[in-house]
Amino acid sequence: MSLRAYQQATARAEPPREAEYRLFGEVTRSLMAAAQAPREDLKTRIDALDWNRRLWSTLAADCAAPENKLPEALRAQIISLSMWVGRYSSAVMRFEEDFDALIDVNRIMMQGLIQRAAA
Repeated sequence: MSLRAYQQATARAEPPREAEYRLFGEVTRSLMAAAQAPREDLKTRIDALDWNRRLWSTLAADCAAPENKLPEALRAQIISLSMWVGRYSSAVMRFEEDFDALIDVNRIMMQGLIQRAAA
């Protein structure tokens, strides 16, 4: 399913914050599974890292859009995190880093989504 089709389907089914939270949860579970997979299981590793990178790239593109309503400083932070995720993911693929920091950042984003939804 294309990203646009996914966005349209979820937009009809759930509020955006809930969709973002759910997607972060799914991607984070994928990263956690990849972290536990055998080192030789490159497919699991690549798939999880690619999915996470695509999520963050989509967030960065959304934050770069002029019509985005988030505060400018928050948008800049998300774009900066997206760039870090890309670099760090490459290091994980080269076995120079582990998945923990990526998982932690995603969990922090999920906490922020919950707090914003409650506010």
